[in-house]
Amino acid sequence: MHSPALLWFRQDLRLADNPALHGVAERPVLPVWLLDDAAAGRWAPGGAARWWLRQSLAALGAGLAARGAPLLLARGRAEIVIPALAAAIGATEVHAGRLHEPWARERDHRVAEALEASGRRLALHTSAVLREPGEVMSGSGKPYAVYTPFAKSLAARGEPEAPLPAPARLRPVTAPPPGEALDSLGLYPVAGEPDWAAEFPTLWTPGEAGAQTRLARFLAGPVGAYATGRNDPGTEGTSGLSPHLHWGEISPRQVWHAVRQARPGPLTDSWPFLSEILWREFSYHLLWHRPEMPERALRPRYAAFPWQPDARLLRAWQRGRTGYPIVDAGMRQLWRHGWMHNRVRMIAASLLVKHLLQPWQAGAAWFWDTLVDADLAANSASWQWIAGSGTDAAPYFRVFNPVSQGEKFDPAGRYVRRYVPELARLPDRWVHRPWEAPEAVLREAGLALGRDYPRPVVDHATGRQRALAALATLRADAAEPAA
Repeated sequence: MHSPALLWFRQDLRLADNPALHGVAERPVLPVWLLDDAAAGRWAPGGAARWWLRQSLAALGAGLAARGAPLLLARGRAEIVIPALAAAIGATEVHAGRLHEPWARERDHRVAEALEASGRRLALHTSAVLREPGEVMSGSGKPYAVYTPFAKSLAARGEPEAPLPAPARLRPVTAPPPGEALDSLGLYPVAGEPDWAAEFPTLWTPGEAGAQTRLARFLAGPVGAYATGRNDPGTEGTSGLSPHLHWGEISPRQVWHAVRQARPGPLTDSWPFLSEILWREFSYHLLWHRPEMPERALRPRYAAFPWQPDARLLRAWQRGRTGYPIVDAGMRQLWRHGWMHNRVRMIAASLLVKHLLQPWQAGAAWFWDTLVDADLAANSASWQWIAGSGTDAAPYFRVFNPVSQGEKFDPAGRYVRRYVPELARLPDRWVHRPWEAPEAVLREAGLALGRDYPRPVVDHATGRQRALAALATLRADAAEPAA
């Protein structure tokens, strides 16, 4: 007779390919999800992520209930609640997917100690990544600091293990303790507040089934042209799997194997997309070995960067009122849909930290609150990449021109016109540079600059020179990162 087990869901909100669930599938099990904002602190899920989380928990709860073991929702400090629940059902083990965020690692240490004090143990399983960070090291035994050798090393290890099936049935524990109602957890939506997420359901279906549908749609279409399609924000050329991956509604090895089955040739045929999966993997690798990454520059010289914080400029960027159409389109897409095309993320981020000299941490904080795919590892690594302060970053002196970037990746202005409708009637020639359009063209388009749409908050050439002058104030790195 197997003793009961407690299954602690975190960022692995799925039934298929869930190693923690697989480890307890033969036992009476109490599935639990715990709201512990106090432990997460400033890294508790932001507004958009909480909207997603609520829908995902509802989907997970339905799936577990259909298999015979309903999900118990709880709130409080994990080191108190989890051991108490384990004791209540007589469980000697708590199984969970391993998390990589610094605050979560500290919390797991406290939970493990509390469980051990009563003769129980915390069993952590690889769930969010293909391989744990400690498994992928350089030839000298050190963590990789550069993406390309990291990706080559991981790819050289061969295909990931095959995904695990979802259990057909689960055995519930007898007399489970009472839990919280989903609506009592304070996740979005809140009655009486403006429904800023009203359009989210038109684009997203949180939950494991939604993740599989999104994957199937990607494999049936965009994956074949991903190398070029991923750069066109006006079309559906990317997978849209990032929020599903963050919440663990689908695992990276499920995605990997599905792509390899859809494109069964050499690995190079799938590499344009799979390399993005490995960039996500690299972000987790960096966060594990450099837990300061969400808050401090990884390159020592950038600790003294002369940022010029300006609430007015930051607000203009946040609200899509910079006067640069491709940037404003991206920021408005973010606000409306909780997501932004990755190419536009880079352009918008570059404008903020270079032209406007705003700290990358301010941009990362805004993304944290507004992205449904807000992920501490990927968000932090990507912002440090664009700011030049990461271990494997774009050089700071590479300053994107938001006009030429818009004309290159949205030449017909389809993306801009969708999210910046006040520019919809401008001819293609002027849609990315409306301030240069002749007055007659502006009148024909029904557009008055400064009233209907702002002029650029800073001239590109001026902003670029300011950025380079700021860079010139820094001393050389004491030590550059090794591969």
